[in-house]
Amino acid sequence: MTQQTNQMQPQTMDHAAEIVREYGPFDGADQVHGVTFDGRRVWAATGAKLIAFDPGSGKLSHTLDRACDAGTAFDGVYLYQIAEERIHKIDPSNNKVVASIPAPGHGSDSGLTWAEGSLWVGQYRDRKIHQIDPETGAVIRSIESNRYVTGVTWIDGELWHGTWEGDESTIRRIDPESGAVLEQLEMAPGTSVSGLESNGADIFYCGGGTSGKVRAVRRLKQP
Repeated sequence: MTQQTNQMQPQTMDHAAEIVREYGPFDGADQVHGVTFDGRRVWAATGAKLIAFDPGSGKLSHTLDRACDAGTAFDGVYLYQIAEERIHKIDPSNNKVVASIPAPGHGSDSGLTWAEGSLWVGQYRDRKIHQIDPETGAVIRSIESNRYVTGVTWIDGELWHGTWEGDESTIRRIDPESGAVLEQLEMAPGTSVSGLESNGADIFYCGGGTSGKVRAVRRLKQP
């Protein structure tokens, strides 16, 4: 079921994004696709390797040889990684794929996050976010956006996604029912957002696409 955007749109709150820290680029990684956070480490998908680093020191702590060309997620135990037309469930302790499901975009998927027992998958050019069953890959529902969708994350009941079109990127909070844009953090021109994940508090970790960087962007909490 596709959620249609309401005709009456609420006023969007626009802010300049505040980048509080940059990580990378990392050796052997010239792109960053998906990003996730396991409570201690930030994981970044760099194409052929998943890397993990300490957000305090910026030092690399783990590397997993695993195809990873789009979104990354963490459910508290396992990593989920988009690799072309599949989403692999990976045990980060030994790099074993313990399960695999079809990706809803059949290779055109972008962001990935875990929330409330479901996976949420960004569809870049389709401008949609799908909630899917993590066991089967079946689409539960879809939310429409009016921009290309990159990374996806949930925090405090809020749904956020990244956009990247040409030289412009934003981090947007949208209504999870209607898709209406409620708030935007506007990145400086040329500063792209590929993957996106919250640290569970006041920071978004953003994949920097071809910069090979991960950027920490402040989340503005509403009064």
